[in-house]
Amino acid sequence: MADDLLSRVTDPADLHQFSEPELNLLADEIRTLILDCVSEVGGHLAASLGTVELTVALHSLLRSPRDKVVWDVGHQCYAHKILTGRRDCFAGIRQYGGISGFPCRAESEHDVIGTGHASTSIGYGLGLAEAARLAGHQDGTVVCVIGDGALTGGVAFEALNNIGHMRTPMVVILNDNQMSIRPNVGALQLYLNRLRLDPTLTRLREDIERGVARIPGIGEKAYALGKDVKESMKALIIPGMLFEEMGFAYLGVIDGHDIKAVREALRQAIETPRPVLVHVRTIKGRGYEPAEARPEQFHGTGPFHIGNGERKRASAGTTFTEAFGDALVRLAEQDERVVAITAAMAQGTGLDRFEERFPDRFYDVGIAEEHAAVFAAGLALGGRRPVVAIYSTFLQRAFDMLVQDVGLQQLPIVFAVDRAGLVGDDGPTHHGAFDLSYLRLIPNMTIMAPSSHVELQHMLRTALALDGPAALRYPRGLAAAFDRPEQLEVLEVGRGVVLQEGRDVALIGAGTGVGIALAAAERARAAGLHPTVVDARFVKPLDTALLDELAKSHGRLVTIEENALAGGFGSAVLEHVAGHGVEVVRFGIPDAFVPHGDRERLLDDIGLTPEAVAAAVTGSRVGLAHAG
Repeated sequence: MADDLLSRVTDPADLHQFSEPELNLLADEIRTLILDCVSEVGGHLAASLGTVELTVALHSLLRSPRDKVVWDVGHQCYAHKILTGRRDCFAGIRQYGGISGFPCRAESEHDVIGTGHASTSIGYGLGLAEAARLAGHQDGTVVCVIGDGALTGGVAFEALNNIGHMRTPMVVILNDNQMSIRPNVGALQLYLNRLRLDPTLTRLREDIERGVARIPGIGEKAYALGKDVKESMKALIIPGMLFEEMGFAYLGVIDGHDIKAVREALRQAIETPRPVLVHVRTIKGRGYEPAEARPEQFHGTGPFHIGNGERKRASAGTTFTEAFGDALVRLAEQDERVVAITAAMAQGTGLDRFEERFPDRFYDVGIAEEHAAVFAAGLALGGRRPVVAIYSTFLQRAFDMLVQDVGLQQLPIVFAVDRAGLVGDDGPTHHGAFDLSYLRLIPNMTIMAPSSHVELQHMLRTALALDGPAALRYPRGLAAAFDRPEQLEVLEVGRGVVLQEGRDVALIGAGTGVGIALAAAERARAAGLHPTVVDARFVKPLDTALLDELAKSHGRLVTIEENALAGGFGSAVLEHVAGHGVEVVRFGIPDAFVPHGDRERLLDDIGLTPEAVAAAVTGSRVGLAHAG
């Protein structure tokens, strides 16, 4: 299809000149461009296909950046990027040096805030609206777009509660596609199902609106005072209007793929001098049959064939995530106390097999990591052995609970911290750069970093045998041939392993740092040196006896970790050997947010490579710009 309309869009305000039939054609062109590009480079396809018409409708009415559009999470922002001056560079989305797959303030004035985590848009929006009021700039509109999955996050309800109290005029669009990464769960989803599916409720609302107009002495005044009065009067009669009870005028349910209907609802919402929630129903993957049929597979996808939706590059071997899932099922078969918890990511964390095998012992709490940690604490108090599988970047959201409700209580909960380290194309909001730093400072917490699938399986067995909290952190992907031990062993807590005996320099790796250490040692041996190589295994407690021995017999210790240098594994080693007279060189992630791109390219950029470590072994300072 020729992109005649899209080529006329250099600014989102250009959409104001288009007729509604042209806007529909424009939506088709945008959808084609998204499909063509994402099929080549991968990305968050299903959510963005589902919001094409909604995005076109928004920008056809608003004047960004005067009017603010805040996208929750940002998975659905591709059409927004295309319409805000990034069409020509869209083909490089999520690629090294290209545009981000999420809203990014550094890219465009139309990206109000950089997002990547869920449930924050409404709070941002309230702050923006109040800042404009205080500055006397009340001619702009603030619109927050949040999905029904993100609405399960507690911070979203905190913001709704605050807005309902303040009655700040702004618009919240609930993009209801019945999914986050997989079908949503919980009481809120049941409530939205009722609004979405019950035709009698829609008819009842319409009947009441017509009836209000006919009430002598009231109806005419209600209409004269505006839409918010009518909506409030309907809320008095219709039970279960959750959002109206929270202080919002409610409009819905609107077909999110009907541009005319969405524009009409948005006009009403913008004109209403109080908070309004517009409930739109959309279909994830809209317009592309494989994504509509399998939206969970196209939430975040690699390159694929448009014809059938099949991946172009299938991963070979078993990932750390898959090895974890296999081991957990084995251990749950042996111990009925074992239960598993996910925050809306059963497949992504490898818990889908557990869910299938033990449905009564599996819990999906939705996008609510804080609740997942506290819920696990309650299960542990009740005698269960909870395993909470969460990506490193999202576990950050539960930090207070990790301290107060887990560590302080010394509860036997296992945190399977997936996606630790650099994750590549998703960029700084998704890199697992900080978990060793924020977990290590919590008393009573045991922290393990497996360097292989086999170690991961033994460490999970070890964690479940402890009487206190434990975390094991492992990377995304890194598929390899699967080695399934006949028996899963309980490791001696706080004991590292010397993999290669040497002298002068000791390379001490944690997790993926072990592979780098081994490769660096091979390069050093080619230069006639013989470094010692150690797999630390435990970040907390450290193997202090081994460290003392290494500090006495080696002049230099080199620590290697895929975590922030500040407060991480290397810092722990440095703290312990201070005063031993040994030099410590630390390799890790620098004090900066690492951008998106191919993982190996990013590791090279920050100097976390065998070549850089080998330079430290040979005494050269080449490549040590990012070492501490």
